[in-house]
Amino acid sequence: MTMIPVDFATSELNDLTGHSGCLVVFADAEPDGDARRVDQSCQGAIARAMASEAWGDVKPGEALELAFPSGLGAEMLLLVRLPRDAAGDLARKAGARIARSLGSQGAVIAARSVAHLPQLVEGLALRAYRWTLNTSEKKPLGAVTVAVTDPEAACAECADSLIRAEAVHFTRDLVNEPANILTTSEFAARIDAMRDLGLEVEILEESDLQALGMLALLAVGQGSESPSKVAVMRWAGAEGAPLALIGKGVVFDTGGISIKPAAGMEEMVGDMGGAGVVSGTMRALAARKAKAHVVGIVGLVENMPDGRAQRPGDVVTSMKGDTIEVINTDAEGRLVLADIMWYAQTRFEPTAMIDLATLTGAMLIALGHDKAGVFSNDDALCNDLLAACASEDEGAWRMPLAPSYDALIKTRVADMKNTGGRAAGAITAAQFLQRFVKPGVAWAHIDIAGVSQPVGETEMSPKGPSGWGVRALDRLVRDRFEA
Repeated sequence: MTMIPVDFATSELNDLTGHSGCLVVFADAEPDGDARRVDQSCQGAIARAMASEAWGDVKPGEALELAFPSGLGAEMLLLVRLPRDAAGDLARKAGARIARSLGSQGAVIAARSVAHLPQLVEGLALRAYRWTLNTSEKKPLGAVTVAVTDPEAACAECADSLIRAEAVHFTRDLVNEPANILTTSEFAARIDAMRDLGLEVEILEESDLQALGMLALLAVGQGSESPSKVAVMRWAGAEGAPLALIGKGVVFDTGGISIKPAAGMEEMVGDMGGAGVVSGTMRALAARKAKAHVVGIVGLVENMPDGRAQRPGDVVTSMKGDTIEVINTDAEGRLVLADIMWYAQTRFEPTAMIDLATLTGAMLIALGHDKAGVFSNDDALCNDLLAACASEDEGAWRMPLAPSYDALIKTRVADMKNTGGRAAGAITAAQFLQRFVKPGVAWAHIDIAGVSQPVGETEMSPKGPSGWGVRALDRLVRDRFEA
């Protein structure tokens, strides 16, 4: 993971006009002060551009590129349309647009007039992400200097934005890693390394899980050479009962004996996306010293079709004591979540619990790649969660829960079965999980199957993992759980 270096400075006009990479200035109906100063050096190129038909087509948050402008050292002058009264989300969009024009020479951003600097910087840092670890392309993006009036104040103001962006990058890196590298043991090691940030970390091994009775989780990984593990992260930034964040961490999902089709199976390296989001969120909370008590628990397993693997028709016993008939070994994530949800409630007695998982293809069919599906037993928690998602432009939509769906997971040979078939597949998965929520615990389940890895690039991320959820959960903690 490599974040682009972002510095803050009081750059003089010579620093702006002499920069060899990308020079960024802002305008709307009129150029701001820095843009006017730069315009004098480039012989009126900005004024001519703003008088053109092309500028009229530029929407707020977007930009016009002027290549190798006369009188400047820059290889590109980026004229960004940003009204002075623009809201924070528009500033974030403008920052992401700047990132799309970054090259190896970096950029200088003349940002003295920007009202929402933290959002601009966050958008820049979120979008300026490259995954080149396992490729021959090693050319990094250049450093960015943000020209402001008071660099020390701007650095402090933008610190949390850069922390959150770094945490999102951490999550994207986890999802990007191939399963032969990000094994269950490697994933646990990367979590354990976050002790350096002040997180309390505990790694439960298979013998611990056996003693606790997590037989549903263990059944998922029993066909793999990689040992199943549970990682417990705790940030005790406040007193009182914690918020529990629960993540599905299937480092690779073949489907097990109910094996998936070969086409597209390589995408299952990302089936640990929920655990990635929980890990990234805990990283952000620790790095910014959040005044909240939050516990993150992730179940790390690999679902493989070995001679020891669980079979369709097997009956497993959860930590709660409920029995589960395994109808389809590819409905494995809910078995992992069931045990770690029960463990979280038994050990930590949380005030609220949120689980995240790339759980069902049905969720992708229902909402596509634009929104995650949210299920909840508590209106207040759900409304706060949806508000946090909206404030961070991370799409989410509430889905129904109802007792009538329980009939679809009823079976004569166990307390429940692990899938109800194709009809209402995302809902029956949530109904299954709800059985492992203790009475009185506010709970939300987020199915991120569609948003974890969109088909193409998004406004805040290049093609690949989006890191959806880290910023929304951090916002939820700030707004609802901070002391």
